[in-house]
Amino acid sequence: MRDRLGGAKLIVVSNREPYIHTYEGDEIQCMRPASGLTTALDPVMRACGGVWVAHGSGTADRATVDERDRVAVPPEEPSYTLRRVWLTKEEEQGYYYGFSNEALWPLCHIAYTRPRFDSGHWQQYRRVNQKFADAILDEVDDEPAVVFVQDYHFALLPRMLKNARDDLVVMQFWHIPWPNREVFRVCPWQDEILDGLLGNDLLAFHIQYHCNNFLDTVDRTIEAKVDMERFCVTRGGRTTAIRPFPISIDPDLVVSWLPPDLQNAELNIRKRLGLRDERILVGVDRVDYTKGIPERFAAVDRLLTLHPELKGTFTFLQVGAPSRVHIPTYRQLNEELDALVEAVNWRHGQGSWRPIVFINEHYGPEQIYALYRIAAGCVVSSVHDGMNLVAKEFVAAREDLRGVLVLS
Repeated sequence: MRDRLGGAKLIVVSNREPYIHTYEGDEIQCMRPASGLTTALDPVMRACGGVWVAHGSGTADRATVDERDRVAVPPEEPSYTLRRVWLTKEEEQGYYYGFSNEALWPLCHIAYTRPRFDSGHWQQYRRVNQKFADAILDEVDDEPAVVFVQDYHFALLPRMLKNARDDLVVMQFWHIPWPNREVFRVCPWQDEILDGLLGNDLLAFHIQYHCNNFLDTVDRTIEAKVDMERFCVTRGGRTTAIRPFPISIDPDLVVSWLPPDLQNAELNIRKRLGLRDERILVGVDRVDYTKGIPERFAAVDRLLTLHPELKGTFTFLQVGAPSRVHIPTYRQLNEELDALVEAVNWRHGQGSWRPIVFINEHYGPEQIYALYRIAAGCVVSSVHDGMNLVAKEFVAAREDLRGVLVLS
């Protein structure tokens, strides 16, 4: 990929940063968030170098940057620069929790959660997209650059960049589904969003179906020439290619995170969670209504009702990283999950054995991959999703060619 850049500077842009600095007591710790996006792109940045522009959200992030809000990462072997963008509480509330995750997220996921459109949130979304554009242009200066924008948080950013620097190569990967035209048309700012995305030279989705939905949406919404044979859109004299690129993982990186002593790791996990010698089934997700976690818990309940002889033979271990807890829908989901776990465990539990263990906290890669390796199976059952990387990571972690992936 470095050769293909042809000497151009690589700029990656995302809301979530690949490394977060936090205070633990008086010490500053650096951690990698459990994120499919960072899992996929951190190896690229390590190999190619460049700048990753992201929202600085850690409690110690400001204490670790230089006068230009930059820090070299990864800490153990610096190979690229992380440029942090600071947001006010109002900006974060409106842009991230508001428009991104109460409007765009439910709009694009057919999980039957009603999107909430708020003009104040929309204004903050525009403001933050411009703030990121300013930071990127500062990093680019007058150099040739390739800007790789990530996800639905930055639908307006490509057009802002092109308006400022027409010579920039701008690409964007939309990590979530794109709905059909009938669904998308309920968005009051559909024209601005589509125009922003068509500032890209290349706009990528996970699968061809999402590309087709996007092309149909453009064709029936704004003035543009849509070429369904070449999969491109021309608007204002500029052409945007629309392509499917299923996102991947780095299997070698997954293996490198596995604990060297798996037997000891398993003993520690079982002791910490109060598990005996029963089989472990795992699910690893953010707590989100698109991930199908309540349905999994209901499936465990149904299984044990139909087959009581299985009681005590397995434990379903769900790692559910807290997510977007400022949004009422997500708080309600957490309460629902706690109630489901309590009900299923009360109904089917025997002595100290619990059919479901729900870990509602963030786990690092080492902890997650250790769970993958010791589990008899992994369940991925999203209601609607982009390209869930848990399935790929579980398979990559199983060098022993054992374990079962249950994928819906």
